[in-house]
Amino acid sequence: MTEPRYTPLRKNHEALGASFTDFGGWQMPVRYTSDLAEHHAVRAAAGIFDISHMAEFTVRGAAAAEYLDYALAGRLSAMSAGKAKYSLLLAEDGGIIDDVIVYRLDDADFLIISNAGNRDAVREALRERVDAFDVEVEDVSDDFGLIAVQGPVSEAILAATEAIEDVTVPWAEQKYYAWARATYNGKPLLLARTGYTGEDGFELLVDAADVAALWDDILTAGAAHGLVPAGLAARDSLRLEAGMPLYGNELSRDIRPAQAGLGRVVVTDKERFVGKDASASVPEPAEGRVLIGLTAEGRRAGRAGYPVVLEDGTAVGEITSGALSPTLGHPIAMAYVDPSVAEDGTALFLDVRGTKIPATRTALPFYRRKK
Repeated sequence: MTEPRYTPLRKNHEALGASFTDFGGWQMPVRYTSDLAEHHAVRAAAGIFDISHMAEFTVRGAAAAEYLDYALAGRLSAMSAGKAKYSLLLAEDGGIIDDVIVYRLDDADFLIISNAGNRDAVREALRERVDAFDVEVEDVSDDFGLIAVQGPVSEAILAATEAIEDVTVPWAEQKYYAWARATYNGKPLLLARTGYTGEDGFELLVDAADVAALWDDILTAGAAHGLVPAGLAARDSLRLEAGMPLYGNELSRDIRPAQAGLGRVVVTDKERFVGKDASASVPEPAEGRVLIGLTAEGRRAGRAGYPVVLEDGTAVGEITSGALSPTLGHPIAMAYVDPSVAEDGTALFLDVRGTKIPATRTALPFYRRKK
């Protein structure tokens, strides 16, 4: 039996009274106090999340940009240093191996952050695609800790964290999906304005040996701003409200980008990239089920695996993620349904343990933060 893995923040979580759960082989905090309290804190003020289980890869070399254009579905060569881009790592058949964020650190230096559970698959795929490119791909996941601070007062909290210094881009000038260099106690810190909650926020990459102290310093600085530690339960309800896909729920090797509403991420006019032929063969999501958003009234929410049915009970889809939205106060869900009912006026229902609950197609995301 494989031993469970813990991040470098294990003792910090235990001191805060966290409850743990298995997540892709990692023991991660699912909550500290209350799922709802942690969710609402992120929407109203800020939450701090441990995401040190995520995987990191560096891609370096003269042909790094050209290589990534081939290895990933996006055009990464068009991204300037200091920026970040969401992209997809596809298989030859167009299925999604993982969704990733790519940071351009310099002309020939990139960082990729992928999902923890896909670390081995991503590493293997990236290395297989090196071929004749003048690049080196290195798995540096164990070298770093990663913290997310999310919520409308995130910037104020990090600006008040005294040990974070030497920020290369003034706080007010830092843009979404961009990053800045900084130092934490004199050591390198990558400060990215990215996140997975639908709120403003940052993700901080630091040496694994320093992440526990950074966590505590941010909590101290955030105490006056309403910052709370938040676990996986809140992270999941927040990303669902924001309509953000989760690998293993909305994304998988059996799903093509167009089905998941991610056709825009695939740059099909590139000369070549892995999965291009399969992507080009399905310009519209005409094969297989497609992802839609659904809302309902009342308090009974559909959960992952629950059927989506017609009025006569015929199954036409399946929920991939669902919950009673803490922010909106009614049930929301993402589901894959047959293309024939994705956009027309056919009445749809959530089958919640044998009870049919009327559902309304809703454009994603369910929630947008106020600018």
